[in-house]
Amino acid sequence: MSAIAQSESMPKTMRAVVCHGPKDYRLEEVTTPQADAGEVVIKLQACGVCASDMKCYTGAPLFWGDAHRKPYVDGPVIAGHEFIGEVVQLGEGAGEKYGLELGDTAISEQIVPCWNCRYCRTGKYWLCQVHNIYGFQHVVHGGMAEYMKFPARSLVYKVPNEISPANAAMIEPLACSIHAVQRGEIEFGDVVVIAGAGTLGLGMVGAARLKNPGLLISVDLVDYRLEIAKKLGADLTINPSQADAVQEVLDLTEGYGCDVYIEATGHPSAVEQGLRMIRKAGTFVEFSVMREPVTVDWTIIGDTKELNIHGAHLGPHAYPLAIDYVHRGLIDVSQIVTHQLSLEEYIKAFEMVQAAKDSIKVQLVP
Repeated sequence: MSAIAQSESMPKTMRAVVCHGPKDYRLEEVTTPQADAGEVVIKLQACGVCASDMKCYTGAPLFWGDAHRKPYVDGPVIAGHEFIGEVVQLGEGAGEKYGLELGDTAISEQIVPCWNCRYCRTGKYWLCQVHNIYGFQHVVHGGMAEYMKFPARSLVYKVPNEISPANAAMIEPLACSIHAVQRGEIEFGDVVVIAGAGTLGLGMVGAARLKNPGLLISVDLVDYRLEIAKKLGADLTINPSQADAVQEVLDLTEGYGCDVYIEATGHPSAVEQGLRMIRKAGTFVEFSVMREPVTVDWTIIGDTKELNIHGAHLGPHAYPLAIDYVHRGLIDVSQIVTHQLSLEEYIKAFEMVQAAKDSIKVQLVP
């Protein structure tokens, strides 16, 4: 293979949605990336808009900093971390390293580890101290563009070409969902509650179904999302605006509560709900990126119930599983993708995700 393998004439510039600050995202003409040694350039086929993108867009302190934390975003940066694309350029050694050829479909894990920090050196690369995630720091531009580059530090996977771009762009959120379910340590017969039936929560329903729990319950405030949860494997759905979700779960479990509770709403009320709903010595998995700090009664966690509290971050080691489950149709992610819009309609896409009225996963297509 030559130093750089290229499948098409690459334009010098491309369109991209660039984040400059809160509520300051612009469609711009920028330089098209080129692959150096060990790097991959893809031509984007689709890129999802994530709830964390919306929190960044609206100025959440987690991304832009406050009196207690430094800014996480380092822009200007091309947004987007739920992407899929066709390999159009391979730097020297990249094809052999990742098993890729020009024309293949490829994806990279959303984090680009430094491989030098304490976490990377001990195998916990997804907790990398540097923590470069596509679309938030300019050293790793994201996928809301016509082309993007996977740096040599990336974790890259080949995706079967027969998976549609809409479904393939769901691999990143599904990997996160799988990891959260793994953190729940579900056992046969467990009563499992997944709070939130957005993109991540629905993926968790599909993944938890494969664990064959005794009873799988989806909780959400939006009925049409709960209908999709049923299609993905939920045995029972509860809308807290129409019923007392905590009491229903207690009634179903002889007053004990659920064995596993996974929080995927991003709302503080769902944390309190889970603490009241879960049984003693149960497992509580917190996945959401909260806009603001959440205050709860920590006595419940310790003295009252002695809970197992597990965090879940990103989708480590879960991309091959997500690719396989989507490819074989074991988790039908097509049920989750509701809208595809052009790059020019990025503001409309953001507004749809923020409103969350008639959409679940909204994707941008160059």
